Amino acid sequence: MPTKKYLVSDVVNPDLAKERHGASFRVDEFARWWHGGAERLRFKREMEHEIFDDMTEHNTLLHYKSHEEISEISVKQSLEVAKKLRAIQARINPGGTDIWPKLYGSSWLWGSTPAGNPFGVQFVMMVDAIKTQGTDEQWERFGKRVENFEVCGTYAQTELGHGTFLRGLETRADYDRTTGEFVLNSPKLSAYKWWPGGLGHCSNYCLLVAQLYIDDEPKGVQMFFVQLRDEESHMPLPGIDIGEIGHKMGFFGVSNGFLGLKNVRIPRTNMLMRNAKVQPDGTFVKSPSSVLTYFPMVMMRCRVAQDNATLLAMAATIATRYSAVRRQSPINPNEREPQIIDHVTQQMKLFPEIATVVAYQLGANSLWTLYDETYVNIEHGDYTRLPELHALSCALKALCTSDSNAGSERLRLACGGHGYLTSANLHLIVASAAAACTYEGENTVLLLQVGRFLMKSWRAAIEGKPLTPTASYLAGPAQGKGFGNWTGDWENIVRALQYASANKVRLAFESLSQRLKQGQTEGEAANNTGLELTQAAELHGRSFIAATFLAQVTGPAAAERSAAFNRVLENLLELYLVHTTLHHLSAILQCISLSETELGALQTRLEAVLKKLRPDAVAIVDGFDFHDRTLSSALGSYAGNVYESLFALAKQSPLNQQPVPKSFHTILKPFLKSNL
Repeated sequence: MPTKKYLVSDVVNPDLAKERHGASFRVDEFARWWHGGAERLRFKREMEHEIFDDMTEHNTLLHYKSHEEISEISVKQSLEVAKKLRAIQARINPGGTDIWPKLYGSSWLWGSTPAGNPFGVQFVMMVDAIKTQGTDEQWERFGKRVENFEVCGTYAQTELGHGTFLRGLETRADYDRTTGEFVLNSPKLSAYKWWPGGLGHCSNYCLLVAQLYIDDEPKGVQMFFVQLRDEESHMPLPGIDIGEIGHKMGFFGVSNGFLGLKNVRIPRTNMLMRNAKVQPDGTFVKSPSSVLTYFPMVMMRCRVAQDNATLLAMAATIATRYSAVRRQSPINPNEREPQIIDHVTQQMKLFPEIATVVAYQLGANSLWTLYDETYVNIEHGDYTRLPELHALSCALKALCTSDSNAGSERLRLACGGHGYLTSANLHLIVASAAAACTYEGENTVLLLQVGRFLMKSWRAAIEGKPLTPTASYLAGPAQGKGFGNWTGDWENIVRALQYASANKVRLAFESLSQRLKQGQTEGEAANNTGLELTQAAELHGRSFIAATFLAQVTGPAAAERSAAFNRVLENLLELYLVHTTLHHLSAILQCISLSETELGALQTRLEAVLKKLRPDAVAIVDGFDFHDRTLSSALGSYAGNVYESLFALAKQSPLNQQPVPKSFHTILKPFLKSNL
């Protein structure tokens, strides 16, 4: 549980205390499971204690600062965290492998940099990209400097005119064999790099993604290590046009930037060459797999999926605790106003989001396992699982971010008017999830990429060829095998979602094939089938999440958990599967017959499981184990003193530091006296 409170009493609100006392399971068992074991949970809490305990000002007060002040504060806070992490490293693992760079971008520490970390991209993307795409010599020469924080860097890919469509990037890197250098240029305004975190005024180096040209012939997208600013003066180097892109909905202190290049020369050996290579004489050696160039983005999509499950968990924690404290609208006349969590309509706003959090956390864990396995295979020259990993990372990134964005907004609305205050901190959670819908691949484009993978998989299934494990459910439907009977048990529901997904894949494949027969080009046919492709991709992703949830709850690991905790997980699984079925009922009814009685039973089950989860809701979100500093919410603190917190923060507004504002004397009073 949180170890640091501020502003108001630590005495727990009696309604919250009652909820915790009435839970059917032990919260610490949930927390240990959620965070990967007792030792990892202990380490997390120790980290929070060391990082947060000397922070006294509530994070919501940051919103009263100017844009420039917030930028400066973010740099200061981010560097303070780095120093603390290095001190922890020196104490717990002196002389050992550095663990702090991995922790630097951890969601455990989000509360320490409330406006965002301008050096986050350096450690969550740039370092790994150099490790996986650079040679051992390049890692020694400049990769270690980046990881050791001797320089500041970012990953510069997105341009003003191009984002997810990487083949359309316009930044050029032309090889000059007479000097053994690459000449970097932004040929027009749309080629300017735009959005990289930390690029604006923090980075003095970047990993630049550009189109490689040799003798004016394109060789595809490659990565280049480029110095942007002088290490001593921080002044931009010749040919570098660099700055910040301005204020945004969130991430106020991340210093997202723009970058233009004009005849900037770098050594040939600054192109990352673990895979593709340019020899001194200009000979180009292709990568063994073109997808390897995009491997850093695959890694980031895995991370984005997990981070957005965390964002939704934060919003669910805030809204659930608030719903246990807030009392309103008697259910029966002349009775005391109940906790709003007792209203079934409020439960429907809260509990499906909690179940979705658990589903995506388990799905993201499974995705990371596939990533690690694929990475090991690549090290041994085996690239066979790359397409599957790419498709699955695209699907989960798209679904998790869109669900997190929509879900956190639903949870904000579930908090009524108080959810609109910045002191609730729900606005930043919504904004962060909204940003994730477009960075590291715009969601619709990603779903279309999944759709293309499914078209290839369906053709293979028709021809009886082997399928990847996550697409293996297509084999039966592609060979004409029917669904069978609807029983409504969990395994049956998962099979129904898979069968509906296979049906959507079939329909998209037939539409695509028909358009090709009509003479449309492959591009035209794919564009005109876009709606069906994205529908198939969405159901494919949801089928994977549902199957993963079922396997994790009912599999062998269940024997290691208490019966009480297993019942809670089973209730969450029941809610997720029934809610998902009802949400995609039209797709299911296209290929599976359900009677009116069977449809009615789903609604009955939905209401029943909401009732089962009601006594455990607060304990479940407690199990996510968020520190108060991470939530930074007057509505969602562990103690739950909502009204006292709201009032205390309101009193700290700069406009309340004097009884009469200056504007009264300079603006309002003269107007009132003007006899207008």
